[in-house]
Amino acid sequence: MSFNIGLSGLYASNKQLDVTGNNIANVATTGFKSSRAEFEDVYSATKLGSGSKTTGNGVRLANVSQQFTQGDINNTGNVLDMGINGSGFFVLNSNGSLSYTRAGTFKVDKDGYVTNTDGSARLQGYGVDANGKILNGVLTDLRIDTSNLAPKTTTSVSSTINLNSTAPDIDQVANPFDPSKQASFTKQFSTPVYDTQGNQHTMDQFMVKTGANTWQTYTLIDGRNPDGSDPTLAASPPVPSTMVFDTSGKLVSVTTPAVPAPIVSPDLKVSGWIPGTVTNGVWAANGAAADPAGITISMSNTTQFNADTARSIPVQNGYATGQITNLTIDTSGVMLANFSNSQTKAIGQISLASFTNEQGLQPVGGTSWKETYSSGIPGYDAPNTGTLGQIQSNSLEESNVNLTSELVDLIKAQSNYQANAKTISTQSTIMQTIIQMT
Repeated sequence: MSFNIGLSGLYASNKQLDVTGNNIANVATTGFKSSRAEFEDVYSATKLGSGSKTTGNGVRLANVSQQFTQGDINNTGNVLDMGINGSGFFVLNSNGSLSYTRAGTFKVDKDGYVTNTDGSARLQGYGVDANGKILNGVLTDLRIDTSNLAPKTTTSVSSTINLNSTAPDIDQVANPFDPSKQASFTKQFSTPVYDTQGNQHTMDQFMVKTGANTWQTYTLIDGRNPDGSDPTLAASPPVPSTMVFDTSGKLVSVTTPAVPAPIVSPDLKVSGWIPGTVTNGVWAANGAAADPAGITISMSNTTQFNADTARSIPVQNGYATGQITNLTIDTSGVMLANFSNSQTKAIGQISLASFTNEQGLQPVGGTSWKETYSSGIPGYDAPNTGTLGQIQSNSLEESNVNLTSELVDLIKAQSNYQANAKTISTQSTIMQTIIQMT
């Protein structure tokens, strides 16, 4: 019987050495989770129990459990290197078969899909619609689209303006507005605007104080009226909008001229004229056009106080064609493409998986796991949601192997092996003594 007990001890010590050796071998493996050999004793038993004088039949391996504790996260400088700070697993799809990993060493294949290191599986996440809105709920292959961002025509311009209440009045009869004569206007503001092909144009607003609490605004695009006509010709003089302020300097009303399109809305927004088809290339170049509804210029944030006439940085919603310049990934896993036209657009969001029983996952190699009956079905959601951890881009999670502890376990396993071997050796000596006595 002692031979069997010793042999079971040798087998258990050998398994402990295997587990410890595997941990040490993977100390530098990204996302690796260390394992622990768990043992249980063995006793002979009958239907009525094992009895009070049973000595035991040795030991056996009960389980090799993985320890899903957090590993250190170190910076790498590669945007597609991602570590999970907290719980959760990256989801990989290989021809319809899902696997789960903590190793965030990703790259882009020839088709733009984000894949694992060897390119055998694609990273899963949520796609976006045409406006860059995340489509949560349905997993898809994440792809980095390197095509140009289409231009957007300008439809609105807004800013905060203060007009100096102490500025001198300008007599427009004696000194009519002329964009080439600075004395004919009080202040000029310029704003870049874009047509349907992404061509940039300059919209100039000329502020003219014509009387107490009264200002007129002339709007020109590329030095011409918004309909493309020449403002210097008598047949097409520039037509102003009139702003009236109360005695406290607040805007009371905006009166605009009658033009082919409505230009006044209840919230004191002034719309630009519809440019139509312009052949001189002033507003719409190379066959392009402005938005059919014109440009809305918000004047509701205009005041008239005793301070310098000035304007905040204008906000307009148009932009030129953009080429992708770089990619960033935030802590919630949203992949943001930055373009050369200063625009940023979401192109996808990484999804993480969670399990009720992580210990039930089946290791399949490649620092990946598969779902099993014991693990339960996975739950998918965005990072930083619920108990899921956050994404650390430009970083990787190292293995959670404690090398010092593993080396101590190695010594202990070696001692256990030697001790069990001694048990067998002692039993052999006893048997030889008994044989010699017979």
